[in-house]
Amino acid sequence: MSFSSDTKNELAHFHTEKDCCKLAEIAGFIRMCGSISLAGFGKFTIYMPTDSPAIARHYKMLVKEYFNVDAPIEIGESGGLKNGKEYILIIGPEENSEAILREIGILMIKGGMNYFSDGIYDGLIRTKCCRRAYLRGAFMAAGTVSNPEKGYHFEIMCSSHILAQDIRRLIRTFTDLTPKTVVRKKGESVYIKSGTQILDILSIMEAHGKRMDYDKVMMIKEIRNQAVRAINCDSANVDKIVRTASKEIDAIRKIERTRGLDYLPQKLRDAALLRLDNPEASFTEIGEMMDPPVGRSGLSKRFKKIEEIAEGIEE
Repeated sequence: MSFSSDTKNELAHFHTEKDCCKLAEIAGFIRMCGSISLAGFGKFTIYMPTDSPAIARHYKMLVKEYFNVDAPIEIGESGGLKNGKEYILIIGPEENSEAILREIGILMIKGGMNYFSDGIYDGLIRTKCCRRAYLRGAFMAAGTVSNPEKGYHFEIMCSSHILAQDIRRLIRTFTDLTPKTVVRKKGESVYIKSGTQILDILSIMEAHGKRMDYDKVMMIKEIRNQAVRAINCDSANVDKIVRTASKEIDAIRKIERTRGLDYLPQKLRDAALLRLDNPEASFTEIGEMMDPPVGRSGLSKRFKKIEEIAEGIEE
């Protein structure tokens, strides 16, 4: 599976608690991938296709929880999808499709006439938690995120310029996120190419597991680059530095995740914080940063103790 698929699979198992966020997430998903057809007598049927059975089940559950509607899922064949299968969640007139379209801000009325809106209904995203949920739904419907080992790229494909601008504004409501847009053959894309910003957006969407994977790859790449620039040694020495620092960082992150760094004695905590802030530094360099300074041998013992503590913790 791709990094995008793994991320979406994690999000498909996230349970949205608040009703307002359930509505926002459903709205984001339908807005980005849904299609609407006339079912006769002015009635509507909503179709939501996905190549992921986990995503289909997730939104079937959300629709059931929020609207009390048991929408069926149909399985079809699609040559355009990698696995050749398409899972389509369907909401017809008998499932109150018109009322749902109105509540998620897609079917509007003006001058006594119905019309379909092009962008995001502001009433759905007034709070930060609802903006998170809407973004999560939009990503699961039309988003991709590249494997960080190959490059840093996050993207949500939009069907119109208006929708792209609304998604861009939505993302920009979160601190330090600066998405851009580009016109493509099938519409307009909102994208981010900063690794640190992609880390933030994965956290915003609640994809914490894949965020940690992304962070680890970025850190290892930075360690490797810093080691090459600073030491200018052969690849064997670079790999040794990367492996050692990566092992230490994994241990520190495990303790931070399960117990918190305050669980460590002061001397070990100081060493752990310096390692996180200086992933490319040698034992000698980190030892010189300590107060009072610590020799290479002493610092090595501290990191071995940290690794031993991490190994003794069950997650």
